[in-house]
Amino acid sequence: MASAEHASWAKQLQSERALLAKAEIDIEEGWRRVRTQQELLDWLQRAGHDTEQAERLVNLLKRTLVEWERHRTLIVQRVAYLEGQLTSH
Repeated sequence: MASAEHASWAKQLQSERALLAKAEIDIEEGWRRVRTQQELLDWLQRAGHDTEQAERLVNLLKRTLVEWERHRTLIVQRVAYLEGQLTSH
């Protein structure tokens, strides 16, 4: 393998690993926000308040996190590919 090609893959791998670490943190914090919002929604429901907007927010947060998790999966796949390139050549 050419040294420049190896260096390029190594740099890409480093970048993807950093993106993966950020994605993990963002997803963890996102689920924490969902739990907080769900607790507030539950409280509003018990108190007899209109919860339509709160329910929409919780659902939107959940859908967003599902997309973030899909993106994380793509990053994991890219990391695996790059690791394979670096170890097989």
